Amino acid sequence: MRSNNVKTGTEKAPHRALLKSLGLGDDDFNKPFIGVANSYTNIVPGHIHLRSIGEAVKEGIQSAGGIPFEFNTIAVCDGIAMGHQGMRYSLPSREIVADSVEIMIQAHSLDGLVMISNCDKITPGMLMAAARINIPSIMVTGGPMQAGRHRGKKVSYSNMPEALGQVTAGVLSETELLELESNACPSCGSCSGLFTANTMACMTEALGMSLPYCATSLATSAFKMRLARATGKQIIGLVQQDLKPSQILTKEAFENAIAVDMALGGSTNTTLHLPAIAKEAGVTLPLTAFDVIGRKVPHICSMIPSGVYAMEDLDAAGGIPAVMKELESLLKLDLPTVNGNMVKENIKDAHVQNRSVIRPIIDPVHKEGGIAILTGNLAPKGSVIKSAGVSESMMKHTGPAKVFDSESEALTAIRGGEIKSGDVVTIRYEGPSGGPGMPEMLFPTAAIAGMGLSEEVALITDGRFSGATRGGSIGHIAPEAFEGGPIAVIKNGDVITIDIPNRILKVELSDEELKLRLAAWKPRPPKIGKGILSRYKPTKIE
Repeated sequence: MRSNNVKTGTEKAPHRALLKSLGLGDDDFNKPFIGVANSYTNIVPGHIHLRSIGEAVKEGIQSAGGIPFEFNTIAVCDGIAMGHQGMRYSLPSREIVADSVEIMIQAHSLDGLVMISNCDKITPGMLMAAARINIPSIMVTGGPMQAGRHRGKKVSYSNMPEALGQVTAGVLSETELLELESNACPSCGSCSGLFTANTMACMTEALGMSLPYCATSLATSAFKMRLARATGKQIIGLVQQDLKPSQILTKEAFENAIAVDMALGGSTNTTLHLPAIAKEAGVTLPLTAFDVIGRKVPHICSMIPSGVYAMEDLDAAGGIPAVMKELESLLKLDLPTVNGNMVKENIKDAHVQNRSVIRPIIDPVHKEGGIAILTGNLAPKGSVIKSAGVSESMMKHTGPAKVFDSESEALTAIRGGEIKSGDVVTIRYEGPSGGPGMPEMLFPTAAIAGMGLSEEVALITDGRFSGATRGGSIGHIAPEAFEGGPIAVIKNGDVITIDIPNRILKVELSDEELKLRLAAWKPRPPKIGKGILSRYKPTKIE
C-alpha cells in the first residue's frame, strides 16, 4: 500500500507517533488509508449538506475496514458570484481544487480517494486530480435541490435572472419578484435544472466514476445518504482491486459521456471540463469530438432551462442508467466503472419510467444532440452553442452587430432598451485572458429572454455562459479578442450570420477587409494585473 510510506517499518516511528496523536491504534496501521476530499461550505447551497454526506462516506469506509482522513477544498457558488467581479474567480477555482486534492493525497501517501462535490468547477477539479494522481478513486456528487413552486408552476434558479428582465419590461412586479425569489430554491443541493453542476454530475456517472443513480438522486433523499455510505465501502474494494482512474477514464468513456451530454442537452461548459479531465488522464479530446458525436446522438430529454423537466423528474424517470439504456446502441458498453461492473451490467436492468421525460431515440426532442460547434471567419478555432435551448426560428439568424467590450456595458444597453429585434449582441474581451478568468454571463442572456427578445436577438461572445442560459447564445469564440481574434475587430453594424444546422458563424466581410482590420488591431493591457487572475497569460501578448 502507498500508505506504507508513512506507517510501516522502524524508520516510520515518527510518522506513527503523529498518526497516533489523531487517535489511531496499532491495529489501524494494517488498514488502507483513504482520503476524503470534501468541498463542504455553508455559503454554497449545493454544498451545505456535504458535511453529512461526508459522515456517511466515512462510516462506509470504516465499516469496510479502512481509515478515512477528511480534508476540505474551496467551493465557489456561480450563482452568488454571477454578474460581478467574483465571477472572474470561478473558473480559476477549478485548478485550485485540483491542485489542493493532489497536494493532500500525495503529501500523505494515501491509498485511495473519495471525492465529495456538487457544483460547477469543483466536480471537474476533483476529477482532474483523480486522473492526475491515478490512485483508486470514486466520487459521490451531492445531488440536486428540489424544484421550486410558484403560483402553480415549477420554477428554478434560472427563473430569477430572467425575472429581472421581466421587471425591466414591466410584465412582472417587484412584489411578484420577491415571491419568486422566496420559492425558486427551496432546499439544499445543486440548482434543480440541468445547469453545469448537474450536467457534470451526470458526466461523472456516465464516465463510470460514481455509483449508478448518484447524479440525479436528490440532495435531501435518504437514498443519497445510502449511496454515500456505499461509496465509502466501495473505495476499499477499489483499493483491494487496484482499479485506478486510468482504467476507467479512457477515450471510449469520454465519448460515452459526450453522448449522454448530447442526449440530455447539458451545459456548454462540458466543452471546457471534459477535455480538461481527459488531458489529465492522458486522453486527447478535441472540440470537434462534441460535434461529431452530436450529429449522431439525438437530444431526448427536455430539461430546464430550455425544457420543462427538473432533475427530480429525470431521477423519477430512471436517471442516467435509463438514459444510457435508451442510448445503448450508440455507446461503448464493455467499459469498467467504479462499482466493479461494466457499463452494460450497470444498465442491464434499467428502465425508462416516463417517456415524456426520456424520449425514445426514434422520437427525440431534436434529431441531433444538444450542443453544436460553429466555425467560420468569426470563429476560426470554433465556438459553442447549446442548440437544445434554441428555438427553430433562431436556428438561422442574420443581423447587425451591437458591439460591447465588457459584459457590464452590454447589460446596461440591454436593460436600457438599446437592443432591437434582429440585433446580434457581441460581447468581447471576456475570454480566459481578456476577462480574465472567462466569467459566465447569465445576466445578459437572461435579460434578453426576460424582456421577450430571445426569439429575435442573438448574443455572441469570446466568454462563456452559465448552464442556465438558453436561446441564441454563442460562446467560447476562439481566438478571443484579447489575443487578436476576429471578434476583436467587429464594428457596430457589421452583419453577422449564424447558421446552426450548417455549423457556421461568420461576419459578412471580405477576406481583404478582415485582414486589414486585424493588421491594424492593437493589443490591450490586462484588466487585472495582480493576484490569481494575473496567471491567465495570453498566448500572443507579453
